[in-house]
Amino acid sequence: GTTAFADKNDDYHITLKLSHVFAPTEQLTVEMEQVAARILERTNGAVEIQTYGSGQLAVYKDNLQQVVDGANWIACEDPSYLADYNINFEALIAPMLYANLQEYSYVCQSDLVKALCQDIEDNYGIHVLALDFNVGLRCMQTNKVIVTPDDMKGMKIRVPNSSMYINCLNAMGATPTAMAFSETISAVQQGVVDGLEGNMNAYSTNGSAEVAKQMSFTNHLIGTCGAYINIDVWNSLPEEYRDIIQEEFTAGAAELTQFTDDNFQSTMEMLEKDQGCHFNDVDMDAFRAVMQVEYDRMVAEDGVSADFIPQLQALVEEYDAANAA
Repeated sequence: GTTAFADKNDDYHITLKLSHVFAPTEQLTVEMEQVAARILERTNGAVEIQTYGSGQLAVYKDNLQQVVDGANWIACEDPSYLADYNINFEALIAPMLYANLQEYSYVCQSDLVKALCQDIEDNYGIHVLALDFNVGLRCMQTNKVIVTPDDMKGMKIRVPNSSMYINCLNAMGATPTAMAFSETISAVQQGVVDGLEGNMNAYSTNGSAEVAKQMSFTNHLIGTCGAYINIDVWNSLPEEYRDIIQEEFTAGAAELTQFTDDNFQSTMEMLEKDQGCHFNDVDMDAFRAVMQVEYDRMVAEDGVSADFIPQLQALVEEYDAANAA
């Protein structure tokens, strides 16, 4: 059919590789494939994004390095990996900041975070397409009702081998035990650890509901993923294609967030019925109080700007006030 694009773009074609660590069955993988398909269709085949999941290509730090090096590449990683370039990204997804996914997405659209993104673009050439492909808030999965940090004292909890998780669980009062996920289910079964942490969708799909029957809604860390492209590669694209790409990544993030929220309740009910799982709310104020030590550590040891976390907290309060009706 005819297009609104000028003839100058008729012969234009670019292939971008998009890399992430998520498994084929996970919704983020599905969403990235849909985003790529929509962009291909809307650009009449001019912008082809080839998606690679499960760590087939470079992931984590190496994923971002491809972007910094100027490859025709889109890196999809947790925003904590941007902390290598500006440490305040570590604080953006700091523990216990967000009670729901909407608060986080609102913060991502703020001038505060836009300035943060501009900084890594200016200094490292990393152009941020999205920060909020949200897969869920992480909660405790044990065989005990956890309501306050006191309830976690002496509990060994499996975490990924990441300082962010280890520091978070330490602040919450638990004893974090880093291990590969492949070893985790048997470790809970054998009592080597008392439980693990993760989001609702993972709880229902990765076998943890079979060994850990209690989920306590600590919402201690947000599971999210961003999408990043080199600024020179980005600026080389015709403007109309840039607009389409940005629209589809923004829409994809919102769609995945909606999917995550829509499936929370039904997944919980299914786990109650089929697996005999139980769920409980926690004393959020008590957990937020013990997390202040971790916020102070981020500033003192990691170099996070002293006013950054209070500004994030103010934005969350602003969102909550506006949506309290």
